[in-house]
Amino acid sequence: MGQPLWITRLPDAAVAAYRRDSPGGPLAGARLAIKDNLDLAGVPTTAACPALDAPAASSAVAVTRLIDAGAIPVGKTNMDQFATGLVGTRTPYGACHSVADPAHVSGGSSSGSAIAVATGEAELALGTDTAGSGRVPAAFNGLVGLKPTRGLVSTTGLLPACRSLDCVTTFTRTVAEARTALAALAAYDVDDPWSRPRPPLPPPGVAARMRVVGVPAGDLDLDPPHAAAWQRALAHARGVAAHVVPVDVSAFLAAARLLYEGPWVAERWAAFGGLLEPDGPHLDPTVRGIVLPGRDLRAADAFAAADRLAALRRASEQVWPDIDALLLPVTPGHPTFDEVAAAPVAVNSRLGTYTNFVNLLDLCAVAVPAGERADGLPFGVQLIAPAFADEPLLDLAERWTGGRPPERAAAGARVAVVGAHLTGMPLHPQLVGLGARLAYRARTAGGYRLYHLSGPGVHRPALVHTGDGPAAGIAVEVYDLPEQGLGTLLGSVPAPLGLGRVVLDDGSEVTGFIAEAPRLGGAADITHFGGWRAANSPVAP
Repeated sequence: MGQPLWITRLPDAAVAAYRRDSPGGPLAGARLAIKDNLDLAGVPTTAACPALDAPAASSAVAVTRLIDAGAIPVGKTNMDQFATGLVGTRTPYGACHSVADPAHVSGGSSSGSAIAVATGEAELALGTDTAGSGRVPAAFNGLVGLKPTRGLVSTTGLLPACRSLDCVTTFTRTVAEARTALAALAAYDVDDPWSRPRPPLPPPGVAARMRVVGVPAGDLDLDPPHAAAWQRALAHARGVAAHVVPVDVSAFLAAARLLYEGPWVAERWAAFGGLLEPDGPHLDPTVRGIVLPGRDLRAADAFAAADRLAALRRASEQVWPDIDALLLPVTPGHPTFDEVAAAPVAVNSRLGTYTNFVNLLDLCAVAVPAGERADGLPFGVQLIAPAFADEPLLDLAERWTGGRPPERAAAGARVAVVGAHLTGMPLHPQLVGLGARLAYRARTAGGYRLYHLSGPGVHRPALVHTGDGPAAGIAVEVYDLPEQGLGTLLGSVPAPLGLGRVVLDDGSEVTGFIAEAPRLGGAADITHFGGWRAANSPVAP
């Protein structure tokens, strides 16, 4: 007997009509499953509430864009009611289970969409992700779950859960398929007040090639099977990334707790609270019990939470200058149906420990398979990056899964910077003004030392190849710089600095800021910091 993954399965004749009228394109023939909080013309959008039975007048923009790219809708999928849940059990249509074990939940709220792809009933599925609903079911079923930057994909035609945080997401078997789907989906929608145009260039600090991955510096609260799988994932990360760096994730996790402990529940009430009265068998009691208190929250609570979130966002931003992406498990564990039934709210809340913060902090993320636990259940991790880093993050995810991302040729000269031109440092705007774009973060090869040059104006470091520097090298950022900009940059470099060849950790050579030891005078040796940013940190000893 199959899983209850469909709320509405399209008749064969309707599917055939879509196939006959398909324009073809990059998704030609791909069967598309649609979470039932997204409109499909002529089909009710129930959000797993049977009382919502009016056919949609038109399709959601995201659905239309996939159809225009050749995808073929085959049905609307089961979900946690009103997209309020990470378990996949809060539905009157019957709960889906993990494809690996019927005793374990499928994850939600996009449960049916994940199961449709995992069981092969669709090649592509749309879900939504407000607190993790596009990543948790992906992790529990061995899939790729892409949560784009907020506003990158239109939410017109989505029955909202929490409008300021809602994202339309995809489920696929491969990262390459997710990339193709995102290319079709991403577009500015003037009719969606939360839509944002993709910037013509990546934001500062977003590298074209992600090589440095941050991982939590401390222990994580993981169930034992998850903890063992996480250690294997960390070992895999060291083979995918050039550098794996421990970082403090406490601000991220504190932001995650705000989602349900703070006033964002009131935003859910504003979105669909009117549909929760009067009570009846068509309403999930857990969903109703979570959302109804939102009507009583005060505006003062919202402003206090916004202020707290701003402080946590500022604290969390401190990790990004040193890493390209953050690696975390998607969930702390994989609960059974019995565990959810015994503590439906507590178990659900714990599942969001590592996912809730992503939209609150305006980040993008992709969940990717990371093997199996010892008991055979799928284990998934997520790669997280700043807003509008979606493309390089997908490249990193593709390398994680053993694929080969598209090659992107260097534009102009490659220049390594080590000091005041680094992202966020005083002379970085000068570099950007010359047309430079961050290619990747790196370290020098061994044998280099770093010195502090003091004097009038901006303090600068001097990178010197002495031959006896540490094997781990010195942190640098490598930029693509137009050839004409290179000459201008050279003219701005004061003695004793100059431009020369720098050998990097992968053996390649690029142009970089260097100096000669005899010309440094009494400059202080700051090599032990490992880089200029660390040497200038407020907590540097």
